[in-house]
Amino acid sequence: MLSRKGIIPEEYVLTRLAEDVPDHARYRARERRARFVGKNGACNVAHKNIREQGRFLQDVFTTLVDLKWPHTLLIFTMSFLCSWLLFGMVWWLIAFAHGDLDHSTRLQRDPAEGTAGPAAAFVPCVTSIHSFTSAFLFSIEVQVTIGFGGRMVTEECPAAILVLIVQNIVGLVINAIMLGCIFMKTSQAHRRAETLIFSKHAVIALREGRLCFMLRVGDLRKSMIISATIRMQVVKKTASLEGEVVPLNQIDIQMENPVGGNSIFLVSPLIIYHVIDKNSPLYDISPMNLHHHEDLEIIVILEGVVETTGITTQARTSYLADEILWGQRFVPIVAEEDGRYSVDYSKFGNTVKVPTPSCTARQLEEDKSIMDTMPLSPKGTIRKRSVKLKPKFTISEEPS
Repeated sequence: MLSRKGIIPEEYVLTRLAEDVPDHARYRARERRARFVGKNGACNVAHKNIREQGRFLQDVFTTLVDLKWPHTLLIFTMSFLCSWLLFGMVWWLIAFAHGDLDHSTRLQRDPAEGTAGPAAAFVPCVTSIHSFTSAFLFSIEVQVTIGFGGRMVTEECPAAILVLIVQNIVGLVINAIMLGCIFMKTSQAHRRAETLIFSKHAVIALREGRLCFMLRVGDLRKSMIISATIRMQVVKKTASLEGEVVPLNQIDIQMENPVGGNSIFLVSPLIIYHVIDKNSPLYDISPMNLHHHEDLEIIVILEGVVETTGITTQARTSYLADEILWGQRFVPIVAEEDGRYSVDYSKFGNTVKVPTPSCTARQLEEDKSIMDTMPLSPKGTIRKRSVKLKPKFTISEEPS
C-alpha cells in the first residue's frame, strides 16, 4: 500500500509477484520453510479442532471486535432490526389484547375523528396503532427516540408503560455495545503499525570487530511511538536431550541499539543490531547456512504507545535464512540539509558490500588471525566546518 503511494519503493516493502519470478526461483519458493510470522506481521498459524467453542461467547465483545467488517456490519444491522421487530410484535399484542385493533370501535376511540358520546371515553394503550406496521413504526420511534408525535403511550395500560421502559433500556444496551464495537474496530492498534516499517532484508557484517546481525526500522509518521521497545526471537526446530522434538522453539536473543537496551527513540530510522557471541543462537551460522532449506526464522517485534491515541501498538516482521545478507551493511539515509535532518526513504533497504570473514562467529572468536587477513574498509570522513574568526583587536608595535 505504501509503495503504491510512492512513499517507499516496492522492492523494499513488497515481495515480487509470482509472475515476475523466474521458474527456478518459483520452484525454490515452494520448498522454502513455512513462515511463522509473515512480512506484514500476520501470524501463519491455523487453529483447528477447538472443541470448547463456547469460550468465545463468554467474551462477546472481543469476539465482535475480531470479526471481519462485513460480519460486524451484518450483526450491527440485524441487532437493531430484530429488536424493532420483537418489540413491534409486543406493541401489536398489547393493542390487540386491549381491543385497540377492533375496527368497529376505531371511530369511537380515535380522537382525530371527533366522536362524541359514551363511546368516545374509550382510551387506547397506544394511540394511532391500527396494524402491525404502525406498531413496528412506534417501536422504532421508542427505541431511537425519534418521536414524530403521531403515536404515544397513554396511562390506560400499565403493561404498555413497563414495555416502554424495557425497550428503552434494551436499546441503550444495544447502542453501547455495537457503537463501542465499531469504535474499537476503527481505532485498532494495528492500523498505526502500517506506518512502522522494517527493511526487507537483514544483514550480517562486522561492527567493532565482531559479527553482528543488523536490521533497519523506521516510522513514517511525525507523531512518535512513546516508550518504543524492540525485541527479537529465533524460531527453529529443536530437540531436547530426552528426545522431545519442539517444532517451533522460540529463543530470545539480546538486542542492542544506538541508545542502549531495548528502548528506542524512533524519530529517524535506526539500525538495530545483535552481537553474535557465544550466548547467541546464531553463533554457528555461516554464509553456507543462509539458504532456503535452512530451518531458521528470526522474528522482530516492535511495541510502543501511540502518542495521539494512547493505545499500545505492535508491529512484527520476520526474516528467513535466505533473507539474511552476509557481508553487507545498510547505506546512510539521514543527512543534514538547511539546518534540519532529512531522511531519504528511497534508500531505506539499500545495502553495500563490506569485507566480512566467511566463517562462523565461533571460528572467528577461536582464531583471531582471521581478522588480520581482512582488508579494512575505509572509514567515513566527517566534514567539519571551517570558521574564520576575525580578531576584534590588533596588536601593533609602537614606533620607537
